Amino acid sequence: MSVSKANGIEIAWDAFGEAGDEAVLLIAGLGTQMIRWSRSFCEALAARGYRVVRFDNRDSGGSTHLAACAAPDFGALVSALVAGRRPDVPYTLGDMAADAVGLLDALGIARAHFVGRSMGGVIAQIVASEYPDRTLSLTSIMASTGNPALPQADADIMAMMMRPAPDPATDPAGYLAVRLAFARRIAGRSRPFDETLHRALLLEELRRSHDPAGTARQMAAMAVAGDRRAGLGAITSPTLIIHGSEDPLIPPACGEDTARSIPNATYWLVPGMGHDVPPDLEESFVEAIRRVANAGPEGILQARRAEAHRADNHPIRTHTFPHEAGHSRRLSSDGCESRARRSRTRTLVSPSRGPQ
Repeated sequence: MSVSKANGIEIAWDAFGEAGDEAVLLIAGLGTQMIRWSRSFCEALAARGYRVVRFDNRDSGGSTHLAACAAPDFGALVSALVAGRRPDVPYTLGDMAADAVGLLDALGIARAHFVGRSMGGVIAQIVASEYPDRTLSLTSIMASTGNPALPQADADIMAMMMRPAPDPATDPAGYLAVRLAFARRIAGRSRPFDETLHRALLLEELRRSHDPAGTARQMAAMAVAGDRRAGLGAITSPTLIIHGSEDPLIPPACGEDTARSIPNATYWLVPGMGHDVPPDLEESFVEAIRRVANAGPEGILQARRAEAHRADNHPIRTHTFPHEAGHSRRLSSDGCESRARRSRTRTLVSPSRGPQ
């Protein structure tokens, strides 16, 4: 792990692949750390010819923890939002997007492919919207737009999120039980839940850092992010939206709304996936990211380079469709498109069945 100064704070990061290759920046979700992007996932992306950088967001892992900031008062925050006032929060998702861009500056990277999951997907969207000159492509996984009309998480999930877990220093078994129950609840019901893997991740995150107040500050930043659809409409980079069909935390309608809000975005609804990136889908995700990364005008050279690294037994089908102006593409579980209108014709990534 390395640490670099970025946007006035310290950011912990590590990297895979060759320094001269195009960069892929992986952004973690709420209250989680960069290790949620598994080493196997990072190495598979690097094998396609990319320099892969994963990092800890502020208030997580080895990055700066803003302990001097007051803990968010969520009652006051909700009251302010209901009254139409902007709540006072320690920082915003815009600040976290600036952290990501600042890390690029620190590493001497001019532009990158941004890949984010959950809150990290929202941060990646903000980067693509506000820093188009730094964005080669966007992949947003299980994230949303902030549209208030969208369905929300189930009430029991919200209660689990807001209920403090036991202190792992005094009750490690209780802490793990609560965290594992939450991970199982949001993972979806169709795919097997790997408790051993999740337990190992939780223990490693505990070893690296444990900061419930930091997670609360991140949650406050999410709460005040608001409806971002207008900004999403300005995104010009090649974009892939990935969402699970069984996501109970951020329902699938949120992913579809994201794709509809971004011009020329491709929407991949993954059958049976919850709010998680299961290991058996990593290879398909890597190949999908490679395809969207190669979709821009600067991707031709990178495509040739990546093709040399590509495993021939993991092809992903592509389709080309004509579209009317105004809407994104939607891919159903069989890789076909429905209710899709587009501003131009483009090749689609269709990894909904995984390797063919």
